[in-house]
Amino acid sequence: MKVKTWRRFLPRWSDLLKGFRNFLLKELKELARDPKILLGILIAPLILFPVLGGVMGYVIQSAEESAAKANFVVINNDGGEWSYAFIKFLLNSGARIFIEENVKLSDDKLLELLSKYNVTQVLEIPSGFSMNVTTHTKDPNIMASVKFYAHITTTNIFDAARSLPIDAVVAQFNRALAPDILNVKKSTIIKGEIKHNVDPAVVSGLMMSQSIVLPIAIMILLLYSIQIAATSVAIEKEEKTLETLLTLPIDRLTILFGKLAGSMIIAAVGAAAYIIGYAYFMQSLISRASPSFVMDLASLGLVPSFLGYVLLGTLLFVTILSALALAVILSAFAGDVRGAQSLVGNIYPIIFIPTFILMYIDISALPYAVRLILYAIPFSHPIIASKAVVMGDYVTPVIGILYVFFFTVVLMYAASRLFATEKILTAKLKFKWLTKYGKVTEES
Repeated sequence: MKVKTWRRFLPRWSDLLKGFRNFLLKELKELARDPKILLGILIAPLILFPVLGGVMGYVIQSAEESAAKANFVVINNDGGEWSYAFIKFLLNSGARIFIEENVKLSDDKLLELLSKYNVTQVLEIPSGFSMNVTTHTKDPNIMASVKFYAHITTTNIFDAARSLPIDAVVAQFNRALAPDILNVKKSTIIKGEIKHNVDPAVVSGLMMSQSIVLPIAIMILLLYSIQIAATSVAIEKEEKTLETLLTLPIDRLTILFGKLAGSMIIAAVGAAAYIIGYAYFMQSLISRASPSFVMDLASLGLVPSFLGYVLLGTLLFVTILSALALAVILSAFAGDVRGAQSLVGNIYPIIFIPTFILMYIDISALPYAVRLILYAIPFSHPIIASKAVVMGDYVTPVIGILYVFFFTVVLMYAASRLFATEKILTAKLKFKWLTKYGKVTEES
């Protein structure tokens, strides 16, 4: 009975699988013949990941070289035998140090030394160091200490490890003499002020948490805005409502400006939502931290000021507006929603690449050529500005606003020229270089 049942259903399953196979081959051929889809699936990843890998490899190599050299200033305010022994130990460890004798440290003096020797770290051997080392042999409760200062001005993922070399040297020194004979008191220099007993690694970690959340939020905001604008225009072209609008006794520029005005409202709502969400994120971060750390967080200036929020919101507004204008232009060359989605997908790499690079690396740590490329991409500026306002830098977002505004004006001019002709109804892009001839042509 089971054999008969199997023989009865076997032809049906065979026919089903045959039909499924034919339909699957048909779908694959249709998708493979669409150059817009191939461009987003094949070309973009082949560009995106090698670029990210190359940049990250360069930064990792630079960080390793910097950690291996461990350049810092050593201020010897003790002058005893053990202080010079410790300095010799530092030299033998491979660190490149600059020695200063009997310097009274202050905020201004520290900044002067950092600028003089072009370093970001200072190690002070305080008075009484040698006496404490000698006393430790008789009384283990007496410990010597050195003071470590790190100047934090960026939000690199590798900044949290900047104090690791001095930790390693102190650990080796303890192993050579006696356990726990020497400890490190760490402080952080932020905006020209010494924040005592604030570990640079903790500050860097907190800043990194911000620098990861902000770019992701900006990227999502841009992607959604582009998709909405492209879909809106494509639906009107697909349903022929755009053609009907253009035949009405209304100036075409009025239609364009109406669309852009709607885009501006979307941009304003998106920017406002982002700023509100970011402010809530910062407030949640502060409220859940310990009271002592909350005071340090506020005094370090890691929470943007009101002016910083205003500048960041303005920059986000013009950036989203430029993305919407670009989406309107590209979707005008598509005949349907699917084509519009494929076309706007081609600009995703210029959003993804700056996001993932600047998420982990400060732009000042990149090669000069890479910096120029990132500055030329308008979608980089909100991420750069979000880091700048945290550090109290308001010039960077202002420059970003001016540049992105100029870029947006150029795009709006191009869009107005497109709407003024019949090409808005008939223009299409064909990527023949992906199929036969190797060039991009425009049909109208």
